[in-house]
Amino acid sequence: MKKQRREFLQQSAAATLGFFIVPRFVIGGKGYTAPSDMINLGFIGTGKQARGLLNSFKDKANIIAGSDVDLNKLHYFHSLASKYYTQARAEGKNSGYKGFTAYDDYREIIARKDIDAVVIATPDHWHAKMSIAAANAGKHVYCEKPLAHSVEEGRAMVNAARKNKIVFQTGSMQRSWKNFRHACELVRNGYLGKISEVIVTVGDSPWTCDLPAQPVRPGVNWDQWIGPAPFHDFNAILSPPVEEDIFPRWRNYKEYGGGIIADWGAHMFDIAQWALGMDDTGPEQLIPPPGNAAKGLKYVYANGVVMKHEDFGRGSAVRFIGEKGKLDISRSFLESDPANLVTATIQPNEVRLYNSNDHYLDWLGCIKTGNKPICDVEVGHRTSSVCLIANVAYALRRPLQWDPKKEQFKNDLEANQLLKPVFREGWSLTSEN
Repeated sequence: MKKQRREFLQQSAAATLGFFIVPRFVIGGKGYTAPSDMINLGFIGTGKQARGLLNSFKDKANIIAGSDVDLNKLHYFHSLASKYYTQARAEGKNSGYKGFTAYDDYREIIARKDIDAVVIATPDHWHAKMSIAAANAGKHVYCEKPLAHSVEEGRAMVNAARKNKIVFQTGSMQRSWKNFRHACELVRNGYLGKISEVIVTVGDSPWTCDLPAQPVRPGVNWDQWIGPAPFHDFNAILSPPVEEDIFPRWRNYKEYGGGIIADWGAHMFDIAQWALGMDDTGPEQLIPPPGNAAKGLKYVYANGVVMKHEDFGRGSAVRFIGEKGKLDISRSFLESDPANLVTATIQPNEVRLYNSNDHYLDWLGCIKTGNKPICDVEVGHRTSSVCLIANVAYALRRPLQWDPKKEQFKNDLEANQLLKPVFREGWSLTSEN
């Protein structure tokens, strides 16, 4: 980062926001002692989703740093973290906590020797680059869903995590919710009989960004927000001000997200894959609907199960249809027809799935044990792949044959090209831009 720009950022942040961006060399290196035996976390991305994650992690780990390209969001996140830990110290809790440092460059966090793990809560197009850099630095990773912006990036994330032997949790936290686990165990143990069809209700595919240009908001480094993705002028739809407290809509645009089919699909397709026992594979055929319909895609698995991207009128949800009945599951209901299916008790000798009741403690605990967490990077990659190949099928509007082992479409160069990331000139997964 150029010296002139860093000096400007530090001066403007101090003047307008009341805090300083601290250069890396100020922080201790070798021999630095952590303030306690709690895991030290750095947050990369401090917007609305990160603020929710702050609440989930603050009493389970030490959140000692954060970075963002929007200094206003970074300052607000800093204030929330400081308020919590100041109160905790006043109550005699976590007295060893040494404070929070703010950065405008995520690489500063990755370089700190005293940070054990990072939480990545940025737009999708940054996930792979940041996760791979963190893994290569030996940092454990919690990355928001959908895991990747392209299938190729997702596999690169898995490879980096395995190579560096880090613990990587994907933020598909429904796997740590009791009702979703119970629904999947019912399916796995045959309470619905042989499954013939699964219907997943989530939103639509993304479209090309066509937003009009607006003046860049003060405190935002828009070039770094764009990062490796194709450039588009600033628009507040992509990055709303912190005062609005809304989820940004960058996810609707294919340059930066995978549409709602990937955003909510990373939750609902994830549950379908888990219930079907497909965590390390995927479907083999994709059949798009006729015309330009936004829904109606069919996936066909090797075992004959058909999974459909359709709306069955109950919001974001999953419906399993089997020989003995059907089961509907969402965040607000778990119901079956006949009704007694969902009240069944899974027996000790039946298939029992990974039992996590806290997605965040599960990750932190696995960092200490070295075990894989409930939504390991491979699981997150396979789930995001299901969503991303759907976008390919909707874009090309023709049947596709998918090889889940090779992670390629069969005999279709055009479709396979869409599995790769689209970077702007000079950027790559490993470049130091």
